Amino acid sequence: MDTGREIAERIKENIKRVIVGKDETISLLITALVSGGHVLLLDMPGTGKTKLAKSLSKSLSLDFGRIQFTPDLLPSDILGLNYFSQKEGEFIFRKGPVFTSILLADEINRATPRTQSSLLECMEEHQVTIDGETRKLSDPFFVIATENPIETAGTYPLPEAQTDRFFMVLEMGYPSKSEEIDILSRFSISDPLDTLQSVCNKEDLDVMKKEAEKVYIHPDVLEYIASISEATREKEGMGISPRGTIALMRGARAWGMLEGYDYVTPSHVKKVAPHILSHRMGKDIKRGRKEIKSILSSLPVPTEEWEKRQ
Repeated sequence: MDTGREIAERIKENIKRVIVGKDETISLLITALVSGGHVLLLDMPGTGKTKLAKSLSKSLSLDFGRIQFTPDLLPSDILGLNYFSQKEGEFIFRKGPVFTSILLADEINRATPRTQSSLLECMEEHQVTIDGETRKLSDPFFVIATENPIETAGTYPLPEAQTDRFFMVLEMGYPSKSEEIDILSRFSISDPLDTLQSVCNKEDLDVMKKEAEKVYIHPDVLEYIASISEATREKEGMGISPRGTIALMRGARAWGMLEGYDYVTPSHVKKVAPHILSHRMGKDIKRGRKEIKSILSSLPVPTEEWEKRQ
């Protein structure tokens, strides 16, 4: 049986057939998936967000759904609704697009706060309650939401308490010139996404999750993680909540597993911290990221003597 790292490498290499030059973003996306969280992608249109989400779902052989958020989108358009069937003579539930494994919530900030909340509750509870009846969502259920960071006209920014529901915030960015030439070559005849094959399945994802849960964290590293959160609370604005601290621990475990470790090092924590914590600071994400990096550079890092005692 393949290890979690080997499975993750297969997924990464497969996605890289479609997505050029975004190795770290792909690894972080897999980290969030393994950790059981959701991702908010901040980037301009046309940078590959949809292709990234579709490539991930195809690689894992999971169902994929997409919702284009607009101001007139209703919660029932996402969750589904009960309607009366004259043929059956009873009410029948019509599932909404949220009943899938990987969901792309495109331009989530274009929908009203009420509609945004209907999705965010699903993300938290992994279930839908309509007319008093609760229905479980797919396992896994992984949301990749997108926002255009520049265009703000006609948008409803996610409240700070809502952005905290996202495990990680990522940015793809524009490709370099050499990467764009590679993109032109790959897409000159056909879209490589059309012929992309699956390289693993849900059982392989479960293997990665179980291995990540077993990654050891030394008490000194736990104290280091707690110190990072404590330092954010001394800053002006909103500090990191215990939910954010737990997310950092899970993210560090998953990243360690992807790197082939069976224990977490401080470098694993420092790698994922800006992506997991920046949007939880109650400020502009870029400013939050700058402050997190400043905290990481100022805090004392646990020595690696304990690694020898594993």
